[in-house]
Amino acid sequence: MDVGAWYWIGVFAGLGTALGVASTGILRRALLAFVVAGVIIVAVAFAIEHWYEALAGAIGALCGAFGSAPIVAGALRRGGTRGATATLVGIAALLGAGLAFIPVVGYVEALAVPALGLRVRRRTPDTHAGLRTLARD
Repeated sequence: MDVGAWYWIGVFAGLGTALGVASTGILRRALLAFVVAGVIIVAVAFAIEHWYEALAGAIGALCGAFGSAPIVAGALRRGGTRGATATLVGIAALLGAGLAFIPVVGYVEALAVPALGLRVRRRTPDTHAGLRTLARD
């Protein structure tokens, strides 16, 4: 593979991540969002480039869908409307898609979105923590 191939792999990884984020904002279910984003990005990658770009796009879609799911779920749980959440997440996904064309940034996006999702998930309080304190009496 030449340098151009590595560039396009990163671009499709970033585009897949952005598409996974956008589809999670719209569909609210990580698995369904991954399937939709994965099918779209793989079809586009096969039409334009080779199988390794399609694989990078599918991995990016996986990272984007499952990485953004805790953020979307948290926004909806805290009272955000579906339309506003989808709009804001869609704007973030458009920014991510644009940034994917900068060399190496697509790879960073595919790693950063799941890391952010894990961080948000760890900071979510336990749902029934108060009930355990009452049980001690």
